Amino acid sequence: MSNQGKIVITGASGQYGRAATDMLIAKGLAEKLILISRSPARLADRVAQGCDVRYGDYDKPETLAEAVKGAEKMLLISGTRVGARVVQHKAAIDAAAAAGVKHILYTSFIGIDDPANPAEVRHDHIETENAMRASGMAWTALRDAHYADAMILMAGPNMLATGKWFSNAGNGREAMVWRDDCVASAVAVLTTPGHENKIYNITGPDLQTFEEVAALITQITGCPVEHVAVDDEQQYAIFDAMGIPRRPVDDQYVSGIPWNSDDMVTFGQAIREGYLAIRTDDVETLTGTPARSVRRMIEENRDMLTAAAKGPAPQPA
Repeated sequence: MSNQGKIVITGASGQYGRAATDMLIAKGLAEKLILISRSPARLADRVAQGCDVRYGDYDKPETLAEAVKGAEKMLLISGTRVGARVVQHKAAIDAAAAAGVKHILYTSFIGIDDPANPAEVRHDHIETENAMRASGMAWTALRDAHYADAMILMAGPNMLATGKWFSNAGNGREAMVWRDDCVASAVAVLTTPGHENKIYNITGPDLQTFEEVAALITQITGCPVEHVAVDDEQQYAIFDAMGIPRRPVDDQYVSGIPWNSDDMVTFGQAIREGYLAIRTDDVETLTGTPARSVRRMIEENRDMLTAAAKGPAPQPA
């Protein structure tokens, strides 16, 4: 580990970036980390921990050239603006190549090789992977499955409160994965040899339908959740009613998430049509620990989910 070169992490103030930084610091690598953010003040705690925090903005490529200097490896964490990311990611890749970075890792997405995959996110990820391969640097594609956290922790409380889970995913199966397992896999690639020019599919241990997950939630919490299958137009109507834009809107968040419905509806379609039915043991191969299950996430968050089912506590008069 003493020979570890410097690692630059883009989007270091986001959830994935923070988790990766925590794991790398736990390995004693704080002084090897270069953390890029367009809001460096949000990473003041990292400076205190010994990390090198630098300003860099995907949308201002000239800021990235200086930000990545001195790094041997880059963890390129995908941006949040579906449909706008290719230009952003290419700016980071070009800056890394120009600065002499030797190895770039990208948080990609499963099932993107098939051009028939309707998921809108496919374009962003496959084009970023293509740019990475063309850069002259060694590369690793960390193709993450759908985060279990997004469904259980973020969408779960509303499901429990209403007892309904509306989805256009039909009976399609996917192996949802814990974000922390994705992060641990990335950290393993950053800190061990032999991952150049490889694709890893980072998935959970079980291929499941949403109906099966709803049944698990019901069983574990004791609160009924029914999966209600809807078609694509009905799914759009549900999101429209929530005030979610169809296309990405900068800095517009609904319920704390930068949603857009074109992304989410085509995502559901991709699940329904079988493009995300991919399951591997790559988490265990990389980290030495088996991927954690959706069941375990529900069990570990049972109290939070059960509380959501009961609704807000009555306020004293």
